Amino acid sequence: MAYREERMTQMEALSDDRRRRREETIGAAMVDVATELRLTDPSELILMIRGEQAANIADLVNSSGELFFRSGALRYALSAGCDVQWDSTPIVRLDMEFHYAAVSAFFRLMIGRKRAAVDVIDVLVDGEDDLDEGAEDERLQRAIAAARLPQRKPGARPDA
Repeated sequence: MAYREERMTQMEALSDDRRRRREETIGAAMVDVATELRLTDPSELILMIRGEQAANIADLVNSSGELFFRSGALRYALSAGCDVQWDSTPIVRLDMEFHYAAVSAFFRLMIGRKRAAVDVIDVLVDGEDDLDEGAEDERLQRAIAAARLPQRKPGARPDA
């Protein structure tokens, strides 16, 4: 019985470590998008969420995401929420999807006044049922890198 409990604890630790690695990977990729979304008036965003204006939220997410990722790689997953309390700053939660190069990631982006975080729900690699955790994480990193648009230097003119 003790062995089984120890084994379950080890499996949970691996799962937590895997989740943490994926959250770090996706979180690092979402910094620019979260910063861009934070430029939106929070009261307007909260009104869109409370008014269930999914199309408007999707447009906002798409326009923010397409500044940093190839078109269609990052999408709003049609679910959002917000925590609005009198004694704290609001926190907005947006369910998001990343799809690129046969990799799909489903996660929740949480945006506050000064910080943003992600909660990874699942990561799928199409056509690869027998990949180990390390290989899946590597595929996720490569897909995110491939989906990112090249960064221009500030003040640089786009190519004609």
